[in-house]
Amino acid sequence: MPELKSIRRPESEFVADNLILPFQIEALGLRGRLVRLGAEVDAILNRHDYPVPIARMLGEALALTALLAGALKYEGVFTLQIQSDGPVGLLVADVTSAGHMRAYAQFDKARFAAAVKAADEIGGVERSVPRLLGAGHLAFTVDQAGATDRYQGIVELTGATLADCVHTYFRDSEQIDTCLKTACERVALPGGGEGWRAGGVMLQRMPGEGGFNAVVDLTEEEAEDGWRRAVILTSSAKDAEVLDPALPAEALLFRLYHEDGVRVFEARDLIDRCRCSRERVDAVLQAQPRIELDDMKEPDGCVAVTCQFCNRTYRYDDADLDALHRPETDSAS
Repeated sequence: MPELKSIRRPESEFVADNLILPFQIEALGLRGRLVRLGAEVDAILNRHDYPVPIARMLGEALALTALLAGALKYEGVFTLQIQSDGPVGLLVADVTSAGHMRAYAQFDKARFAAAVKAADEIGGVERSVPRLLGAGHLAFTVDQAGATDRYQGIVELTGATLADCVHTYFRDSEQIDTCLKTACERVALPGGGEGWRAGGVMLQRMPGEGGFNAVVDLTEEEAEDGWRRAVILTSSAKDAEVLDPALPAEALLFRLYHEDGVRVFEARDLIDRCRCSRERVDAVLQAQPRIELDDMKEPDGCVAVTCQFCNRTYRYDDADLDALHRPETDSAS
């Protein structure tokens, strides 16, 4: 077996935040990805006045979306969407093939407050899927640029956390052994103050026939023992380690898997960037009859369109609307 590449490098070469870092544990025939989010997830979560448990869940959804998207080769948008009958009725996170991320959640304030009150005696809502989301479905969608067909996978919300639900999907629908660890929390930052951080590790054992495991000289018993050991090591990572702004991503992987050897590959940047634009809003408003736009005006006489993701508002006065819809000419003239 060729010598495995360790990942110890000078501290100055480490990139700690806002990335997807692919890796392999070659001796065991395993591959994975690590996601670290700092300032980008902090900006996304701070745009909305989310209660802490909902912000935490949305941050974990962003980390999961990046982990899942990082396993695919696609040109377009990968979306994780949850629709449910609980206090949080809709949760959406997506990442483009260029690494542009966005996310938002819709929730019922009264139902959320009731869920918190009901859970006070048993430890709060925290990351609880049953208490925050209730029953519903989680869907993964890949929209390829220029393609008419899109891939979609759907799974029921089964499990205590979002990571549990994704694990159920891989176990039941893809039949791929998968281990997931995610975290999101407000933490103290090295420069002072606090900020949201999110991250996660995803480890998978690929099918042996024709896959990555095919080139690994392991007996079935050795492969099973190696997988169990890797799962235990992944699960042993504490939330504080996954989120620590002073612990570089590569150092965390080395800490977890150095006994078996771990090889890392080129990291991909993740960026907080919404895809909304004035031009896209123009197109939506042009498709509406002019008289209906007048009915949408606010007290100041403008039509306001707010992006659910980035919370940016586009305002249109009469001159703007007239530019989109040519005024009707008098039939008598």
